Amino acid sequence: MSTSVLKAKMRAGVMGVALVSLMPLSALADQTDDIVNSGIARGNSAVASQKRIDKLAEDTEKVVSKYHQQRKSVEVLKKFNDRMRRTLEAQQVAMQKLERSIEDASLIERQIVPLMLRMISGLDKFIEADVPFKLEERRARVARIRGYLTNANIAAAERFRQVLDAYSTESNYGKTIDVYTEELDLDGAKRTVNVLQVGRAGLYYQTIDGTESGYWEKSDKQWKALDSVHNEGITKAIRISQGKASKDLMTLPIIAPETI
Repeated sequence: MSTSVLKAKMRAGVMGVALVSLMPLSALADQTDDIVNSGIARGNSAVASQKRIDKLAEDTEKVVSKYHQQRKSVEVLKKFNDRMRRTLEAQQVAMQKLERSIEDASLIERQIVPLMLRMISGLDKFIEADVPFKLEERRARVARIRGYLTNANIAAAERFRQVLDAYSTESNYGKTIDVYTEELDLDGAKRTVNVLQVGRAGLYYQTIDGTESGYWEKSDKQWKALDSVHNEGITKAIRISQGKASKDLMTLPIIAPETI
């Protein structure tokens, strides 16, 4: 480079410095403020942006948290629905069984009512052919049960129980000894007597004063008088049955069973 050119550049630089140094201080201060304010503005903008980012992140976290909660709720509902589905299926099976049971019960009831009628009719015939003790009580029981069998308001199970109870009662009569007062037709006259029932093995009567005794003759189906020698034994048996005398051996006339 030539000396003249170098000198010219040096003069220009010195002049630029001189020009800067000659600028007013107020203009330089204004430029500095602009730079500072610009920096502050950029800082504020960055803070606002960060706040927006933080708010967005917070909102996103809330949405994610709510999503997880909803997902858990959905899982719980799925399990509940599955349990309810199994319960409903079990109930449907139970209802089907119940419907079949109702149908079976209706069929059984239609079959059992005629059976009960035959049973009570048979019991009625048995009582009329049996030893005639407590006839009014036994006949009344049969009549009452006949009324039950035709009463639709009484369950079939209860009606059947009544029939079985009647059979059980009749069966127990054969194992008991009892005394009761009854009015009998003896020799064409009504007389009040004590009746001694010894199972189905013997049926006796004795007048209230103890002077006359008799027994039921099965073959003739009528009352027959006994010799007075049997009065004491029958009186003793009556007192024992009534609890008026201590338990002891009863001496009673027993009719020999008929031979076939």
